Amino acid sequence: MAPTVEQPSLLRHSPFNIGFFGAFGAIVAVFLSQQLLSISSVLILLVMAMFPAIGLNPTVEWFMKRGMRRGVSVLLVLGVVISVLTLFVFAVAPVISDQIAQITKNAPGWLQDLQTNRTVQQIDDRFSVIDKLQDYVTDGDFGQQVFGGAPGVGPAVLSALANAFIVVVLMVYFPASLPSIKHAAYNIAPASKRVRVSQLGDQIIRSTGSYVSGAFMVSVCAGISTLIFTFVVGLRDYSFALAFIVGLLSLIPVVGAVVSGVIITLLALTVSPTVAIIAAVYYVAYQQVESYFIYPRIMKRAVDMPGSITVISALVGGSLLGIVGALLAVPVAAALLLLHREVLLRRQDAR
Repeated sequence: MAPTVEQPSLLRHSPFNIGFFGAFGAIVAVFLSQQLLSISSVLILLVMAMFPAIGLNPTVEWFMKRGMRRGVSVLLVLGVVISVLTLFVFAVAPVISDQIAQITKNAPGWLQDLQTNRTVQQIDDRFSVIDKLQDYVTDGDFGQQVFGGAPGVGPAVLSALANAFIVVVLMVYFPASLPSIKHAAYNIAPASKRVRVSQLGDQIIRSTGSYVSGAFMVSVCAGISTLIFTFVVGLRDYSFALAFIVGLLSLIPVVGAVVSGVIITLLALTVSPTVAIIAAVYYVAYQQVESYFIYPRIMKRAVDMPGSITVISALVGGSLLGIVGALLAVPVAAALLLLHREVLLRRQDAR
């Protein structure tokens, strides 16, 4: 007796079925993408907390290598970090806030003083740059973009404080639970590839931690040098604010250094053209020292990637997520390059 051959059902491959399940899949994809966008702010907070936690991990492991248990070393490191943050918030942050408010208050007067310069006046007569800047500062557009207008200042401050509290809480949690998080993530991989995935994951975490701690050291160097320089050249009324701004911007590779130099030079122009020239020369010289001596020495064990990739990744990250994206772009790009070298290229070479 000949075996019966099952005939393919016409309904199984009918245009109706294909269209129905295709449309249903598209609807599910749109729904999931909308849900993902709705929690994007939470995901950003998680990433912002994870990166400092990974940055603290090398210090935690340094204490562990000297015989200290992980829990005790985590408590010690977090105690120091929280103490420094508390000191900064109560001692330095009010001074920075007052100086930034003073800069904002004096900005319209500085713009009017620029009109006395013949070259600036010629440019302003042609393009109305000064008038546009004055309108931007005095008419509330700046406050609208930064705080959502005067009525939005309070909610913006409360939201920033709430987000900062969430980040600090998560930053306390992540270092203590990092081994269990890694173990759970590595177990997702197949058993045959789990060892290799664990090696690559540990290497990415070490590289990211070294980069975060190194970037913090570069930021501290830039902030301290700016604080000393502004005290010397006559900008001491804004020294702490400028040191904080320069230190924060120095976390953004290349682009942050250029913006910092422009800000300091423009503020130095309010003192005198000579001070502005000195400030411009100083920042050009400092960036050379930072680029060729400070940065390579601190980052030599962190990320191994070309300078062009660093700039491109910072620009792309900044365009996608603003300052947060620019800060996170370099370690993410370094991780992708590591996977490219260790996975894709090895597969290509094995063929």
